[in-house]
Formats: sequence, structure tokens, C-alpha cells
Amino acid sequence: MKFGIDRLLAEPELRAALKGKRVALLGHPASVTADLTHSMDALVACPDINLTAAFGPQHGMKGDLQDNMMETEDETDPIHGIPIFSLYGEVRRPTGQSMGTFDVILIDLQDLGCRIYTFVTTLLYVLEAAAEHGKEVWVLDRPNPAGRPVEGTILRPGWESFVGAGPMPMRHGMTLGEMGRWFIDHFKLDVAYRVIEIEGYDPDAGPGFGWPLNERVWINPSPNAPNLFMARDYAGTVMLEGTTLSEGRGSTRPLELFGAPDIDARAVITEMQRLAPQWLDSCVLRDCWILPTFHKHAGQLCSSVQIHTEGPAYDHFAFQPWRVQALGFKAIRSLYPDYDLWRDFPYEYAFGKLPIDVINGSPILREWVDDAGADAGDLDAVARPDEAAWVETRRPHLIY
Repeated sequence: MKFGIDRLLAEPELRAALKGKRVALLGHPASVTADLTHSMDALVACPDINLTAAFGPQHGMKGDLQDNMMETEDETDPIHGIPIFSLYGEVRRPTGQSMGTFDVILIDLQDLGCRIYTFVTTLLYVLEAAAEHGKEVWVLDRPNPAGRPVEGTILRPGWESFVGAGPMPMRHGMTLGEMGRWFIDHFKLDVAYRVIEIEGYDPDAGPGFGWPLNERVWINPSPNAPNLFMARDYAGTVMLEGTTLSEGRGSTRPLELFGAPDIDARAVITEMQRLAPQWLDSCVLRDCWILPTFHKHAGQLCSSVQIHTEGPAYDHFAFQPWRVQALGFKAIRSLYPDYDLWRDFPYEYAFGKLPIDVINGSPILREWVDDAGADAGDLDAVARPDEAAWVETRRPHLIY
């Protein structure tokens, strides 16, 4: 399998349109070639490409900032001497000044296949700025490690945010290159757009089901995205950011588990199995203990539930991480009716809204969890039509 960056460097005919143009790179630590050369270094070394600027998304080009809502400043690359503009600092959208530094921007970001992962929104903002300033956008495509399956309710009007770029479900099942095609169509953008496609990519093929497991090294696209199994869980476990439960930050398996000092994980698993066993037959839940070194419940022993997707019990096409995590919330609410579950702060600067609602793009999930009379079928009744609609919406924009 060849990723977009590798094809661009290996095939001169793909680079022909870049000759004589100023080129920018939007990248991060996972922007590497097959031999683990960073894309910036590889592009600078390519005689056909004149790299004049770079951009970094959330967590920065270095990927050094652990938590959300930690901003990165603009800088100058110390090796190549080109400016690196932050798209998660004073601005979230490229400015007119930064847009003046290039003619074509190459986007080489490893995404996780989840609406809330902010690289999706950054792609939209770059496309909108390019349309305004007459620039070209090329996506050097990479696999979606979460694969093709779709899950979650579609973001409702009025709930758009930096973690909700448009009316899509939590798990969208598209590559970044495909998502760009949908953005251009949905938002009616007049922009020159090109995807350097992945060669040899079959998102339904095992054992990686979207990621070339045992073929390609995993590099963290953000500090708490350490492996493929986190990426599989993420469309569910990301919701923990809107709760008082630990998502495992400060442990060695972030966003693969949830826990707190004042819950009994074994009892939570039993209750999850009682409430909706049909949502749990594609993964394994295991009770464990973590002692976070930072973030929520730092220094406190937390009884936790780990969601395992790396074993033989994993069924890629049946696994529903959004429902699994929702069921974890429901079980806690059932066992501890007065549990202080929902955090209240301006998540990603969305003021006046609960973070769990911003994350889900509506209050639907939270209201289902808090409704003692609502069961699994009630959530399915809302989510299933949304999921089916998205499968049809995305169909014309799929490449692979």
C-alpha cells in the first residue's frame, strides 16, 4: 500500500503540476513517508517542489501538547527556515497573511475517522480559505484506521463547532481526501481540489480494516492516539471528554478505557451486559485499574473498564464504539442515579452548552442516558435512520 505522500514523491507525473509553484504543507508528527522521513523533510529534498510554508493543526506540527484547548504559536522551522503557521493558536482559520505564502497547499494529516477529531474541521477551514484566496488544495490521502462503518446521530443545525464541522455522524467512515470532496459539494465551495489517492487501499480488508496493520508503522497523530485500537474505540471514548470519568489520559492506554475512583467497573460491565448485550458481542470488556499521573483523577486509583478490540473476539463490521460508550454511561446512571456525570465548561470554546452535547452535536445522547425509561431500542430508533442517511450521502464522494 502506498500513501499519498509516497506516491507524490515516487511518481514525477503527479508532481508536474507543482513545478514553478510555491507549496505549503499542513502536517503533524504522523506526516511521514513509508521509511519514516517526515513529509516536510522529504518535500524539501524533492527538487521539483518549492516548499515555502507549513501549517500545524491542533497539537501542533510537533504534537507536543498533551491536552485539548492548549494552543500552539507560530514559529520558524529551525532546519529549513520556513514559517510554520499554527491553525490552533490565535486563529483556527488560515489568515490572509499566511495564505499569501503559497500557491498550493498539501494536506498530509493522519485522521482517525471521527467527526470530533479536529483535523476534519481544519480541512474544511483550509478549503474555505483557499476558495476565498484562489489557492489549490491537494490532500495526500491516508487510510482511515476506523474503516468504513458508520455510527452515531448526525450533528443537528445550530450545533456546529470546531468539533462539529457539518451534518455528519460521529464515525463517518471516510478518508480525509473523500471528506474534502463531501465538504466541497455540501458547502458549495469553488476551489481547485485534488486527491493524491492511496494505492492498494481496501478499507474492508483484514486484519487492519482500514489500517495496513503489520505493513505500516503507527505514529501518534496526537499525543493520546497511541495505536490502532485507540482509533477503533475513539468514536465512543471521545465522549468521555464531556464527563467526569477518566478517559485514561495520564495512563498508558488513553481513550481505550473509562473509570473513576467512585465506581465499581465490574458492576458497570455486568449492568452493560444486562441493558444491551446485543451492543457488546463484537469486543471484550475487562475491568482493570489505573492511577492517572495527570488530568482527571490524577493520583487517584480508578476502577476502570477497558474496551478491547485487538483480540479474536473483535468483529470490525459489528463493533459499535459509540453505542458501547453510551451504554457505559447508561449503566453508571442505572447503578448510581445521582452520579455527577456531565462536565460543564466551554468545551472547544462553545459557550453556554454542555460539552457532552457539543461533542455529540445535539443533546440526544445525554437525554437518552438520563432518561430512566429509555432503553437501547430508543437510541437505535434515532441513530439508525441517521446512519442509513449518511451512508447514502457519502456514497458519491467515496474514492476507494
